Amino acid sequence: MAIALAYARAAVADKRQDSHCKLVRLACQRQLDDLKRARGKDFPYRYSPEHAADVCRFIELLPHIEGVWETPTIRLEPAQIFILTTVFGWRRKDNGLRRFTMAYEEVARKNAKSTKTAGVSLYCLTCEDEVGPQVLTVATTFDQAKKVFYPAKRMVEKTPDLQEAFGVTPWAKSITCGENGGYMQPLHAKSKSQDGHNPHLVTLDEFHAHKDRGLFDVMRSAFGSRKQPLMWAITTAGPNIHGPCFEERSFAVKVLERSVIAEHYFAIIFTLDRAEDYDDGRKEGDDPFDETKWIKANPLLGVAVQTEELRQYAIEAQANPAALGEFKTKRLNIWSGSLSAWLNVAQWERCGAELTLDDFEGLDCWIGGDLSSVDDLSAIVLAALDADDRLLVKTWLFLPEVRLASKDNAVKQVTDLYKRWVADGHLIATPGNFIDHRAIEDKIRELKARLAVRKATFDQWNSGLAMAARLNEDFDDGGEAFAVQLAKNANNHTDPARAIEARVKAGPNKLCHDGNPVMTWMIGNAFVDRKVNGSILPKKETPNSPNKIDGVDGMINATAPMLLPAEDDDAAALIASLAA
Repeated sequence: MAIALAYARAAVADKRQDSHCKLVRLACQRQLDDLKRARGKDFPYRYSPEHAADVCRFIELLPHIEGVWETPTIRLEPAQIFILTTVFGWRRKDNGLRRFTMAYEEVARKNAKSTKTAGVSLYCLTCEDEVGPQVLTVATTFDQAKKVFYPAKRMVEKTPDLQEAFGVTPWAKSITCGENGGYMQPLHAKSKSQDGHNPHLVTLDEFHAHKDRGLFDVMRSAFGSRKQPLMWAITTAGPNIHGPCFEERSFAVKVLERSVIAEHYFAIIFTLDRAEDYDDGRKEGDDPFDETKWIKANPLLGVAVQTEELRQYAIEAQANPAALGEFKTKRLNIWSGSLSAWLNVAQWERCGAELTLDDFEGLDCWIGGDLSSVDDLSAIVLAALDADDRLLVKTWLFLPEVRLASKDNAVKQVTDLYKRWVADGHLIATPGNFIDHRAIEDKIRELKARLAVRKATFDQWNSGLAMAARLNEDFDDGGEAFAVQLAKNANNHTDPARAIEARVKAGPNKLCHDGNPVMTWMIGNAFVDRKVNGSILPKKETPNSPNKIDGVDGMINATAPMLLPAEDDDAAALIASLAA
């Protein structure tokens, strides 16, 4: 326990991020914060040192099954101990069962993922007082699934005491436990027996290789009657940022950044830091050829991973473009081709405040909107500059209530978020199966009646063209349209996006928003591809991702008219102020 706590404290204290990347520091900070929260009556979980230590003691009794080691049995390293004690240590106060039912772990190759996971699998098979526990090691191919199963099988074969204590028997394609009637077996994507399982533990190996969520969803939905099931995804980075693993990773990052609260979800990601992961305004991220940074992606550097081995890969990567991708992706756990996050969520949250319509009284205001297709989210955003040169941003978000009843596993996580936000009043559910543009129009009219709203800008009309026609008919200003369209492209969005970006970095003295958690979630969903010419276009990380950015588009549309060519001195002053 002392080792786990020391690891967490050292990571959080590493403010220069010399040895621990931002995402590891966030995971450790979450653990330290949760330990403090557990002292209060309202936190529904307690930390059990006995459960936390028990899994570590069990694994350290297992033998090494390959390589040359100083000790005959496994000796866990601090990073491994932190992960294990966190996942297994937290229990529910009401029934003592495990808190975490989902774990996402991402780390560079050769950091003993399979060995640790094999130990976890044997522990869950034998030591958790479960009747007939089914432990499945799942991968896209049988050969990949064997990479966790066969180390576990060899550990059993080399440990007669384990066989005797629990009646564990290693077979060709399964391990059985006579004491509780459980079994462990490998399962792959092409298996005809994916259905019909009731697993206690599922380890999903090299998730990045999965082309769709099919196997993940089948396993997740199979937990059914288990008291404390656990899905554990272990992977290195990959080349497919449009696949299910990267989508899950994006969700895991939001949990770590706390833009999404998921108390059941453990996540840790070992990788190099990008420029935006630092708070000091640097323009470049970690150099992949800087040996001092390799430990960020390789927590077992010097133990399971040797510096000299990485050094050899680095030499080849510098001279061979084909080897460079493999080095960065597999040895440094960097997703190839991935976009970079647009705004720092923590910086955005610092700009939040109690913001009401009274704060917009007497100011020139602009409305930006994103009108969704018939069954998706829509947003309108009110923006203005106040007397202190702060950009004020207030958001309203809408969705059809039918979305709250969705049973699609692919969007279940966001559906659960929608329900909570609707209940809390942060998201407006309109009746029926389709988005009600009348509700959006009513809000625009309300704002126009109370405030000096100069223009409402949308990037596309979808089914809102009739709404725009009505607004323009009623709010005609000498022939100038009130509701206008601005195409979503880098030419139109770069300037307002960069202006917003600069203000968020500058802090609450330059930008103030109303703290809507839905908008904060969307900020975390917005990514950009920064071109050489400096242009940026915030967008979703993957085209089919359920993680929305409608509020982000609305904010940019609200801000864009402020940067149009000046027609008078007042407008010129406004443009200069915003750009500054």
